[in-house]
Amino acid sequence: MKINKTNAARLLDRAGIKYELIPYRVDEEHLDAVHVAEELGEPIGQVFKTLVLRGDRTGILVCVVPGDGEVDLKAAAHASGNKRVEMIHLKELLPTTGYIRGGCSPIGMKKEYPVFIHQTCRDYASIYVSAGIRGLQLKIDPEDLIRFTRAQVVDLEGYA
Repeated sequence: MKINKTNAARLLDRAGIKYELIPYRVDEEHLDAVHVAEELGEPIGQVFKTLVLRGDRTGILVCVVPGDGEVDLKAAAHASGNKRVEMIHLKELLPTTGYIRGGCSPIGMKKEYPVFIHQTCRDYASIYVSAGIRGLQLKIDPEDLIRFTRAQVVDLEGYA
């Protein structure tokens, strides 16, 4: 099966960063990372989701957290130099990032936003993040992702 490269993949190619494109079956009823991990047969902690937030001082920021976790808004605010942060509204996702829900990658957004990645990414030799479309994940060395996105590695997580 031929996999078309996404913008995120082309950017990594240009930077000379190794990755794999991993397709999975999309379920429109379950766009969450838990479904993705089940489809990939990987632990949920290794499949990261990309969340877009707005800070009261700095504006848009991106948090990359394990698929079974939630962003601790206080931790994200502290890490990003804000007093408060909140998730952006779903209707703002596409115009802000160029991506849709279930296909939001920390790589290749419309603008460069500050990226914060949860520290457990370093527990794995490779992690999965969206390749920028539903049905396709990037398998990448977390250190390469951190370098490429200039991410800050922090403790971002609270559990629901």
